[in-house]
Amino acid sequence: MFKQLTAKLRPGEPEQVLLERAKSKLGGPVKYFRILKKSLDARDKNNIFWVYTYEVSDRPQQQIEPVYRQIWGTMPKVYIAGAGPAGLFCALRLLAHGIRPVILERGKCVEERVRSVEKFLEEGVFDPACNVQFGEGGAGTFSDGKLNTQTNSPSHGDILRTFVSFGAPEEIAYLGKPHIGTDKLRHVVAAMRRHIVEQGGEVRFSAKLTDLELKDGRLRGVFVDGVWEDADALVLAVGHSARDTFEMLLGRGIVMEQKEFAAGVRIEHLQAEIGRAQYGRFSDMLPPADYKLVSHAAERAVFTFCMCPGGTAIPAASEEGGVVTNGMSDYARGGTNANSALVVQVKREDFGSPHPLAGVEFQRRLERAAFLAGGGGYRAPVQRVGDFLAGRSSSAFGSVLPTYARGTAFAPAESYLPAVLCEALRAAIPDMDRRLKGFASPDALLTGVESRTSSPVRIVRGEDLQAVGTEGLYPCGEGCGYAGGIMSAAADGIRVAEAIAEKY
Repeated sequence: MFKQLTAKLRPGEPEQVLLERAKSKLGGPVKYFRILKKSLDARDKNNIFWVYTYEVSDRPQQQIEPVYRQIWGTMPKVYIAGAGPAGLFCALRLLAHGIRPVILERGKCVEERVRSVEKFLEEGVFDPACNVQFGEGGAGTFSDGKLNTQTNSPSHGDILRTFVSFGAPEEIAYLGKPHIGTDKLRHVVAAMRRHIVEQGGEVRFSAKLTDLELKDGRLRGVFVDGVWEDADALVLAVGHSARDTFEMLLGRGIVMEQKEFAAGVRIEHLQAEIGRAQYGRFSDMLPPADYKLVSHAAERAVFTFCMCPGGTAIPAASEEGGVVTNGMSDYARGGTNANSALVVQVKREDFGSPHPLAGVEFQRRLERAAFLAGGGGYRAPVQRVGDFLAGRSSSAFGSVLPTYARGTAFAPAESYLPAVLCEALRAAIPDMDRRLKGFASPDALLTGVESRTSSPVRIVRGEDLQAVGTEGLYPCGEGCGYAGGIMSAAADGIRVAEAIAEKY
């Protein structure tokens, strides 16, 4: 007999209780037990509980792996530019269809990339080709590794199971808000690469896509660091920071358009205070608390994004002379501070030009202004929330100390953000405090600038997922404007792979 059950457990109540309940429902021993979903219901802080959906049976269940069609004969030459989640999952799905892709990654393998990033954090030695944005695993490798998404794709379950098969914690397959953490994600990414190579794919590092050969509206080949290679298809999974690639594509006549995004700051609080605000007396019995807030107190929407419980604010520049912030957490989320992007809607009218890459230039202006406000050396400008709301400069820290590794300098947010964004933030922070007590704490810190929330460009593609007017070119993932996080990028990579497999 096979049953799907739901149950609620109090904080601290062991999951063994689920098994006992399953025995009662089956009327005998449980030989198959699998948690399908686990989420926390904290709407009533006096009545918090975990909600489980799980399946059980009195018979063992066999897992049947999908069998894919092997393609014989001449194999298409497929290149993938970028080894982030879109590129990696595209490669995995192509291999499942018998197509052996070549991944071109401008940065380094994740092992070398970690060393490069650590050298930048500790010594300020910046590598424009290998950093928090560029390298194996993409920008998400140095993040919280969140795997929850607001998108709906039939691939989501497959993606989570794939992560688990390469070493991610098994619980991500059923948690309501799964995350891997940067420390574990690095090993998962390396395992994926080894599998791709073992199955006949190729992964090249320090291999930058520098040009395309187009003829009669069709891709004919790619230039990798200036060397010509013929190609039947190219998947553009380049990430949202590949600005030079966008310029090259525009120069080759690839159709692209401006895309609105959001910009602002990283806000840091004490994690313990966030826990008490979210869970009350249960805060010590539950995992580090997160939050997600939206405010419409101003004309422009303000929202939190990429919240990192127990994490750090990190330097995330991809160009010299610019300061960019991002958030990162280990799997345990054991740090003192919580941080989140606190960003404002940026409209096309803010770009100041109809040029397709005007949004890129807008980002650059913010990042260069933040670099100057921080005094150089990739130090970041910071301001206490209380001072920001009062319209004055900060001169000392309170209970919240910055986690930004390259150092900070006191500077008002107005020194790097346009007035319209600052005005929206000033209206939003007290409004958000009404829903999350302590969000407007005077000692909370604003660190600038958060400018890479999503791509400021969309490379236009048709229903066949090929770039408009260019056969064989497949814009994919977050950088090309079709995703917004690890899960949606991976799902888009799979979708593009299926389109290529169907064509050939």
